[in-house]
Amino acid sequence: MDIFDILTLVGGLSLFLFGMNIMGQALERRAGGSLRSLLEKLTTGRLAGLLTGLGVTAIIQSSSAATVMVVGFVNSGIMTLKQAINIIMGANVGTTVTAWILSLAGIDSGNMFVKLLKPSSFTPVLALIGIIFYMFIKDTRKKDTGMILLGFATLMFGMETMSGAVSGLGDVPGFQRLFIMFQNPVLGVLAGAILTAVIQSSSASVGILQALAVTGQVSYGAGIPIIMGQNIGTCVTAMMSSVGASINAKRAAMVHLLFNIIGTVVWLSVFCLSRLFFHPAFLEEPASLFGIAVAHSIFNILCTALMLPLSGFLERLVTILVPDAKQPEVFLELDERLFATPSIALERCHEVSADMAGIAVTSLKEAIGVLHSYSSEAAVSIREKEDKTDYYEDILGTYLVNLSTHQISEADSREAAKLLKIIGDFERIADHAVNILESAEELRDKGMRLTDAAIEELGVISAAEGHILDLALSAFLENDLAAAAEVEPLEQVIDKLKEQLRTRHILRMQKGECTIDAGFVWLDLLTDLERTADHCSNIAGCVVDAAHDNMNLHQSLRDFRNGSEAFREQYEQYMRQYALG
Repeated sequence: MDIFDILTLVGGLSLFLFGMNIMGQALERRAGGSLRSLLEKLTTGRLAGLLTGLGVTAIIQSSSAATVMVVGFVNSGIMTLKQAINIIMGANVGTTVTAWILSLAGIDSGNMFVKLLKPSSFTPVLALIGIIFYMFIKDTRKKDTGMILLGFATLMFGMETMSGAVSGLGDVPGFQRLFIMFQNPVLGVLAGAILTAVIQSSSASVGILQALAVTGQVSYGAGIPIIMGQNIGTCVTAMMSSVGASINAKRAAMVHLLFNIIGTVVWLSVFCLSRLFFHPAFLEEPASLFGIAVAHSIFNILCTALMLPLSGFLERLVTILVPDAKQPEVFLELDERLFATPSIALERCHEVSADMAGIAVTSLKEAIGVLHSYSSEAAVSIREKEDKTDYYEDILGTYLVNLSTHQISEADSREAAKLLKIIGDFERIADHAVNILESAEELRDKGMRLTDAAIEELGVISAAEGHILDLALSAFLENDLAAAAEVEPLEQVIDKLKEQLRTRHILRMQKGECTIDAGFVWLDLLTDLERTADHCSNIAGCVVDAAHDNMNLHQSLRDFRNGSEAFREQYEQYMRQYALG
């Protein structure tokens, strides 16, 4: 093996890892909705969690990435530690899919139909289809399909390049001695663990082992311990990702490590005892690509069969190893580990935005209540809620912008843009709640009071305000287009009410029934209530626009107001419902 073979090996390995990476990313984007559905169906049942982990890992082609994702879920509160344990076990089985795909490269037959199964026969066709999809079709989902095909073709080309580069090593005495040394199971486990820890992918390290198997020097006796060690090495990624995470996230990463260490120790012991007492002949035979895939699958299935009944024991063990510690109190945490699965990161943003929306709406309603009956407890609550919404907007905005820099689907990009717009409106609603509170405090501190007529009028516009807040919140939380359609006519009614109340107030001042100072406070209140309704209109408009793949909010609202009979009917109904006495 000369320097050119080494360069070819390095190039093949680079193509192999690159192809695996871009294929996994494209698969995740293409299956983003499926990943969300899998998580929605999660239960605490062992089998459901196991199958979920298996399915997710088969989709994204990496148990390391799947486990990092699980650590992020636990850290974000999306998933419990108990659910995570079952999913991690399933991920170890799901990662064996890659080895089976790579084993197709070992097909050797003169039959034309059998030869068509060999990747070198069909990957050029897949690459051609992939490049056509990627370069000449505008649809984002089809582009992702093209990237999957290109990634797979690159991966298989890299695999064949590596196999070709190392094929001559079979005649090199030093290489032969190396794998004779790996007949020592402990050294084999260490080699597999170190290689996988370096490249941070057990699928990739199994692929490298399969490439080396073409030399004929990798026996099953040397290969099986290396496979066992690869399962330990893949834990490094999850352990690194748990640094700085919550206690339960650290425990999830520790579960992954313990699962693989215990499984390896138990089955390595069985392997060593079997070799010592029974001397299986096949252990001395050269391993094939197919044989390595079989060994990889059997080992991971045996580990899962061993540890699945002990999931409760694992949970108690990691609780002891990673004890509870006092955590700094925060309103929430958005975990950047979820960027590995953008669709789920976006779902988490939606959950946090929903919390923010509920806080903002509640604060505005509390502020309206303070106008009628002031309490210091309500005042503290309103200000705390405003602080929270500021915090939510800050971290959500930053997180969504960072998420948008990753490769996400067109649908997810539109959803991120919608959330960025909407969270600003909810934050402003909480600001107006504080403004209303300050108006109430000004009336109290200066000993001023509103006239009976003004209090009665305030009740009418407050009722309309509560109604529009409920409609906007329902439209956002439930993606309710019917509720969203009712917001704009009610917003127009509130605008009309504001003008009527301003006029009535001016008439009262002219008659000397109301002081000028109280009048200024009254006008501030009306402005805050009217602007709150405007923000509700913006929220509903964003929901409608997103449903129709159009983010031109103001044009949509104009079209709705000017050309809709339903709008006019709803407007007239609300005018009657909130008519002034």
